[in-house]
Amino acid sequence: MAKQKLALIGNGMAGVRCIEEILKIQPDRFEVTVFGSEPHPNYDRIQLSNVLQGATTIDDITINDWNWYKENNITLFSGETVTNIDTVKQIIYSDTNREVEYDQLILATGSIPFILPIKGADKKGVTAFRNIEDCEKMIEYSKNNKKAAVIGGGLLGLEAARGLLNLGMQVDVIHLSEYLMDRQLDPTAGKMLQRELESQGMNFYLGKQTQEVLGEIDVKGLRFSDGEEISADLVVMAVGIKPNVQLAKNCGIPVNRGIIVDDYMETGIPNIYSVGECAEHREMVYGLVAPLYEQGKVLAKRICGQESKAYEGSVLSTKLKVSGVDVFSAGEIFEDEKAKSIKEFNEWNGTYKKVMIRNGKISGAVLFGDTKESNNLLSMINKNADVSEYLKVGTSGEPSVSLVTSMSHEEIVCGCNGVTKGDIVTAIESKGLTSIEEVKGCTSASRSCGGCKPLVGDILELTLGADFSKSNQKESICTCTTLSRDEVVAEIREKNLTHTREVMNVLGWNTSDGCSKCKPALNYYLGMIHPVEYEDEKESRYVNERLHANIQKDGTFSVVPRMYGGVTNPEQLRKIANVADKYNVKLLKVTGGQRIDMFGVEKEDLPGVWADLDMPSGYAYGKTLRTVKTCVGENFCRFGTQDSIGLGIALEKKFERVGTPHKVKMAVSACPRNCAESGIKDLGVVGVDGAWEIYIGGNGGTHLRAAELLCKVKTSDEVIEITGAYIQHYRETANYLERTSVWVERVGFDTIKTIIGDKQKRNELNQRLDEALSVLQEPWKEIIESNAIQTGLFQKVKIPAISNK
Repeated sequence: MAKQKLALIGNGMAGVRCIEEILKIQPDRFEVTVFGSEPHPNYDRIQLSNVLQGATTIDDITINDWNWYKENNITLFSGETVTNIDTVKQIIYSDTNREVEYDQLILATGSIPFILPIKGADKKGVTAFRNIEDCEKMIEYSKNNKKAAVIGGGLLGLEAARGLLNLGMQVDVIHLSEYLMDRQLDPTAGKMLQRELESQGMNFYLGKQTQEVLGEIDVKGLRFSDGEEISADLVVMAVGIKPNVQLAKNCGIPVNRGIIVDDYMETGIPNIYSVGECAEHREMVYGLVAPLYEQGKVLAKRICGQESKAYEGSVLSTKLKVSGVDVFSAGEIFEDEKAKSIKEFNEWNGTYKKVMIRNGKISGAVLFGDTKESNNLLSMINKNADVSEYLKVGTSGEPSVSLVTSMSHEEIVCGCNGVTKGDIVTAIESKGLTSIEEVKGCTSASRSCGGCKPLVGDILELTLGADFSKSNQKESICTCTTLSRDEVVAEIREKNLTHTREVMNVLGWNTSDGCSKCKPALNYYLGMIHPVEYEDEKESRYVNERLHANIQKDGTFSVVPRMYGGVTNPEQLRKIANVADKYNVKLLKVTGGQRIDMFGVEKEDLPGVWADLDMPSGYAYGKTLRTVKTCVGENFCRFGTQDSIGLGIALEKKFERVGTPHKVKMAVSACPRNCAESGIKDLGVVGVDGAWEIYIGGNGGTHLRAAELLCKVKTSDEVIEITGAYIQHYRETANYLERTSVWVERVGFDTIKTIIGDKQKRNELNQRLDEALSVLQEPWKEIIESNAIQTGLFQKVKIPAISNK
């Protein structure tokens, strides 16, 4: 029997997801042809902001690579645009004069960015932020220009702004509303977000209407309707999108705001369907991915001739991380005469929660800073739960088996990938899945932001019942492999693997070169396991670690020479002053770690700066010991009971340069007044009468955590011995990029205390650490003495790679 011809116009997330669903149901029924205007395989457009921000690469966000099309016998015409459809003869025409017949056709043409119709919008340097080419354009502009203006304070605009900051540009954000993300947040949350982003370096012009883009050929700035002007070299318009319906309109397919479809995604023309951002269902056009995936599932069953529940629309919810800030929004978000709310505002922690109630039912929610309640709330909003249920469940935010029991199979669990509870249960039962990682690999649930992972775990536990095993749960180190960190480390040890490529090949990585997550992690694990033999792979490290300096927003670097224990002298200060004058250092800043940071050094000048300073690197960029902060101590302070400076310097000299999973900060205070802030360090030491107290697992960053008392010892030598064992145990058991504060909670404080308290284990840990310390070299000196390294590293800063394929 001849296969039916199924064509898809639009190689984006919604259309291809529909094809995936069809392949699951009837993999051999159709001869599938896909047209895509972009010259790329199907990729996750939502993750473009992470590419712009340097957090990942295009290869990492590719959903289906070229091989996927071949493996599924799909003919892909990429970089080819459909120009006409003969809806009577059922033939597609492309801009390469190609003609393709179809029996059934899916239109998934997506949307196009809205460009403000203002004077100067066509000048060179004006761009949207919609696809890979826009991303590349912004990266290219950032290399030679300083100032960017982003028009639009919604999610897309803020993500673009964060990316441009990361690329070293000064960024102004212009927004018509008086507060940010006014479609998803209320004024309280919007203002909180603004304060956070201002602290990151963004500058805002709120309540401003852009009237004109200034400049002759190139962009020079913007003028607002009130006459105020600002300068800019690059203008990014992120003011919204509109359905891409021109093709449908030209071909006589009924169009309103979008392509009009019924509850089964059928258009007004026989055998033509539409899904995604281009489709209009019950006068609604959706731009979030979860509704689009829901549409795709309904359409897949329709095309395959299966009976299915009609698509009746979606409750919109948004759970995202805006420049590192967790935000969730669902349902209605504004009070009126009949809609009341439950609010919690914690200015100290920077968290805010508003739960909306209409007619006694949960109708919406806004969460800022802490979104762990989002799954519970979204479930209640979807089923129109009574407020008493919310109050009964409590606000712990931790999903429970009892909660997932009450969920219907149609409820969305993973909003990022449109995965329902029913999808997960079916996959577990039909494929014999027993772990969250297997569910993720099979259904894509928790594959993106990971916020639904606890809920997925509870569904797994509920479905497996007595067969569920907590010990069977593991997390792969990235999407290139299904192996966990512990499994990879064990395999490296057992098979004596010595190179990242060897690890990937032997352990069956599903990518040839790994990704931005696994490459630096493997480089660290190999160095930890083979401290003497392993040759560090500089290409696997992030930019700051490769160049041994911190890149700044203007493309220059900051240099922090080591000052042991925060102590300096006139000779060092004269050197720093002379270097600052010689290299035109723009700013000298005393850091919180009691050192001097030299800002504004050009990349090419770094080796010269280090040579003239003739001081060791302070490793202000490294995954290693950063500083040991000390108070004045017993020699000068009236309250000091111990020599905090002496111990701090000894600790810093002992443990400097050794690689750790993440940065490590220490402090030594001479008395319980704790002037060196030992209580919020990875390891803090506090002097008491005749002894030292050692605290571990503290953190003073965004996730504030008080350190816990590990033990009390009498001598400085004992402090160093305990510290060495603690660092080595952290090195050997933590996940890469896991701070000690997280590691202590994951591994368990009591477990760590027991191991460090065991004299034999402590000695063994210190022996392995001493071996690692024995081969370390001063990196600045190594570079100064090597012309090859200087030539290779200091010619050009490498921006995160963009694939052309």
